[in-house]
Amino acid sequence: MNMIIKSPILFPPHRPARKAFTLVELLLVLVVLGTLAAIVLPKFSGTSERARKTQAQTQISTFKTALDMFETDNGYYPKGKSGLMDLIQQPRDAQSWHGPYLQNESGIPDDPWRHPYIYVCPGKHNPSSYDIMSMGPDGREGTDDDITNWQQPNQKQ
Repeated sequence: MNMIIKSPILFPPHRPARKAFTLVELLLVLVVLGTLAAIVLPKFSGTSERARKTQAQTQISTFKTALDMFETDNGYYPKGKSGLMDLIQQPRDAQSWHGPYLQNESGIPDDPWRHPYIYVCPGKHNPSSYDIMSMGPDGREGTDDDITNWQQPNQKQ
């Protein structure tokens, strides 16, 4: 009788087959994820920029309220480049100052793109009061993305 002896070295013991994803299955998953990303990402990409513009408009509105309170108390709007600082620190010539008109101890905040707000008094666009603006995302004054107190959102000059 011929006996066949199976050597463990030549014939290892039977192990259950490992289950794994095939290349086709992996590619299919990548295509599905890519399609979802192509649909979802464009909807969210404009959201942060829109939120920054809204934040700048809100901040300008807050400045307008504080500047109007300053003017009511003192009879004039703050002058010069440091005009917005007069809302936090009393200027020498403001005898009826009842501030601070802004509750920001660290100074005047920058716009959402980390540029300083531009304040001019008397204003070029508002000669009887002041102009205040954010240069917008591009950081350049006088471009279409500027956010100002003399121009409504989505309205050109």
